[in-house]
Amino acid sequence: MDWQGLLEADRRWTRVLRVAERPGLLRRLAILLAHSGDSWFWLAGLLALWLWGDSFWKARAIYLGLGVLVTAAIVMLIKFSVRRRRPEGEWGGIYRNTDPHSFPSGHAARAVMLAVLVLGAGPAWLGAILLVWAPLVALARVAMGLHYLSDVLAGMLIGLVIALAGVISFPIIILLRTL
Repeated sequence: MDWQGLLEADRRWTRVLRVAERPGLLRRLAILLAHSGDSWFWLAGLLALWLWGDSFWKARAIYLGLGVLVTAAIVMLIKFSVRRRRPEGEWGGIYRNTDPHSFPSGHAARAVMLAVLVLGAGPAWLGAILLVWAPLVALARVAMGLHYLSDVLAGMLIGLVIALAGVISFPIIILLRTL
């Protein structure tokens, strides 16, 4: 397998998708989407859902919160094993300073994991929205220069695997809560 050729294709496609240095609506939309997958944002929202939601939403808040934490742990383990540097760039200093490693993308993993878990646990309307949102978050991370295309593809695959394990376990969690 030609690893150098694959890496060069990855860099080339990443450059094509990048909008971080181009002012305009597309850049502003990419910034919004890139931030919308932040774990602190999701954990704060899930905490609010757990505090003020009914039993349906409380169960999902716990389920999704566990998913966010498990995904973060697995992604960080891989990131600190692989240690691939982020693409050069100025935007996203908070990410570059707190986590200099790009492979795999935690935002892409988290977005896909959330979408698939919600598709499995409901409500279906929210799952459908998140299914559209997840790849947009992944592309926004590339567009803003924080990840290579392969980082987000790997992150999406990791998020899918974690979510499928979660979807299988959700009925067990609900059953245990009724005992």
